Amino acid sequence: MKKRIVNLFESRKGHLDYLLHRDFISNGIATFPCKISSFYDIVNPLSAKRYETPTPDFTDYLESGAEVLPPECPIVLNIIEDCLTEEERKCIEAVIREYYAYKLGMVEKDEKRHTKRFVIMIVGLVLSGFLLWFSQGFDEVPRELFFVLFWFMGDTLCDYILLTGHDLRRNRRAAGRLASIKVTFSKSFDESGYTASEVQALYSEIEKDVKGTIRETK
Repeated sequence: MKKRIVNLFESRKGHLDYLLHRDFISNGIATFPCKISSFYDIVNPLSAKRYETPTPDFTDYLESGAEVLPPECPIVLNIIEDCLTEEERKCIEAVIREYYAYKLGMVEKDEKRHTKRFVIMIVGLVLSGFLLWFSQGFDEVPRELFFVLFWFMGDTLCDYILLTGHDLRRNRRAAGRLASIKVTFSKSFDESGYTASEVQALYSEIEKDVKGTIRETK
């Protein structure tokens, strides 16, 4: 009996795509609900005015939800509340936008650092390969050192191409997606349906925002 139950658990299917489309996705747009009872459910009460930051609970909740949503779906954060002033709503929008703009900047710095490392590894691999070929008539000890250097460079390069590079691109897409999140406010949660014109308007808004940040960095 126990073995049969274990086998049943192992054969259980999750149907993730079905659940996501049933609960969150409408016409290619993912609406993520967040119910709050206070301004400080989102904005950290320890942060100073004009330097507000989001609470860890809020960012964990949002990022864990965004992680399972399909990467091609823009996210609309639907904040359900009846306690905020108009000024507090504007502040929350700015806090979320600025926080993830900073996170995107950190990902970009990480990516640039790894790109420099990638270039160094290519140069090192070519150089160590040349030394290994050139040292064919040398004693065993220096050749072993050149071989270890060649192996280290090649292993690091393969790790970047197959693993680290993939993770960096994924992190960049995730950070860019959250930095482009659309924030709305409502009194109660209703299933969101988006018309074709609303979807097009949201895509246009995201495209305009992204192009605006590109121009600012030039």
